[in-house]
Amino acid sequence: MAKRYGQACPVAKSLELVGERWTLLIVRDLLEAPRRFQDFHASLPGIAPGLLSERLKLMEQHGLVARQFYSDHPPRAQYVLTERGRELGVVIGALATWGSRHLHPETAVIHAECGHEVQLRYFCPHCDTRVPGAAVTLRRGRARATPRSPQPSAAKRSTSRPRVPPQSS
Repeated sequence: MAKRYGQACPVAKSLELVGERWTLLIVRDLLEAPRRFQDFHASLPGIAPGLLSERLKLMEQHGLVARQFYSDHPPRAQYVLTERGRELGVVIGALATWGSRHLHPETAVIHAECGHEVQLRYFCPHCDTRVPGAAVTLRRGRARATPRSPQPSAAKRSTSRPRVPPQSS
C-alpha cells in the first residue's frame, strides 16, 4: 500500500506514486531499455519477486509502464516506460546529480557524446531564459496566460506560498 501524505501538494502526491522503495530504481533501469521481469533481478539485487510484481502492476495501473508481449505461448512480456514514465527521467537525473555530489562522489552524470558533466537548471520558455532556483515558486493553478507585472520585492512577497528548493548554479 502506497504511503498517503494527505497533502494537496504535487510533491506529496508524486511521492505517493513513485516514492515507494524500488519504484524509482525500476524507472532508472527502464530509462536504459525495455526489461523482462527476470532482467530486473540482475539489476536490482535483493528485490523480492512478489514486490517487483506488485510495483510493476501499480506502475502499469498509473500509466508509467506498459507491458508488451513478445511471446503468446507461453505468455512472455517486457516492460517499457510510457511517455508519462519517461518524464520521470528528469527526476532520476536530479537524484543522480544530487547523489553523486553528496553521497557517491566517485560518480557523475555525464553527457554521453562529449564526456563532460551535465547540470540541471530551471528554464522559462516564455521568457526564454534560465531561472535561478530562488525565483521559482510552487503555487496552485496553472501558469499565467498573459504577461504579468514585475514581482514585488522578496521582502513584500507573501511567505505562505511553498518554495521550490533552489538548484545550485
